[in-house]
This record gives sequence, C-alpha cells and structure tokens, in this order.
Amino acid sequence: MTQHGAETVDEAVPIGEAARRSGVKVPTIRYYEQIGLLAAPARTEGNRRLYTGAELHRLAFVRHARELGFDVEAIRTLLTLQDRPEQPCGEADAIAKARLAEVRARIAKLKALEEELTRMIDECACGRVADCRVIEILAEPHRHGALA
Repeated sequence: MTQHGAETVDEAVPIGEAARRSGVKVPTIRYYEQIGLLAAPARTEGNRRLYTGAELHRLAFVRHARELGFDVEAIRTLLTLQDRPEQPCGEADAIAKARLAEVRARIAKLKALEEELTRMIDECACGRVADCRVIEILAEPHRHGALA
C-alpha cells in the first residue's frame, strides 16, 4: 500500500520482502537475528519468517547505522537506547562523537596519503623507469608516520 509516496506495512511480510523494503540483504537479516540485533520474528505454520513494520523500521535503523560506520556493539547500544526513549541521550551523543573522531582521524590519514601521492606524481619527469620518481619514492624508507 502507498500513502503519500511512502510504503506502509499493514501486515507482516516474508524475509524477501523485508529485505527489499529495508535495503538489507536476506543473509544479513539472518545474521542480525543470530547476533541479537533483531529479535527472531514470528513464523508461519510453514516456518517462514514474517516481519512487522516495527521490525522493518529496526532493520532500516541498523542499515543506516552500518552505512555511517558504527560497529555492531555501538549499534546494539543505540538500539537499546532507542527502546527506552525516556532516557537522556548523552550515551548516544558519546557514541556518535567517538565515531566522528574515528572519521576525522581517517580523513587526516587520507589527506596525508593524498599529499604523498601528489608529491610523487609532481616529481615524476615521465621519462624512463630508471629515472622515475614514483618508483624511487616508493623505494625510499617510509618517512611519514601518518600513513602507517
């Protein structure tokens, strides 16, 4: 059913449809159940999994958190916090700040890598391999700890 362009879930759906609606692959859904990020869903008499709208919402939450690079334990904590909305959000903020620090550290390493590659290319005379600065620089001992 469609309501103002967005899909709504009126009834539980099988795992293939849950995967399509949530953007999470079937094996990943099973894995999330196995590690406890998603509770085992109700099953039909034929033992097929059925996912409710709340479970689809939880899957989408986990998918988005994974896209942002949160690890499984951070997601587990965030889900626990989501399940208790009356609590203060300080712990969620701390988790997000830690992830931001990781991203900034990675950006710094990538910028150092970019500078090193730019220097190698800029110093290349595009002559013979024997005179190639790219090969020569790569053969030098590592000088930049930020690239480790």
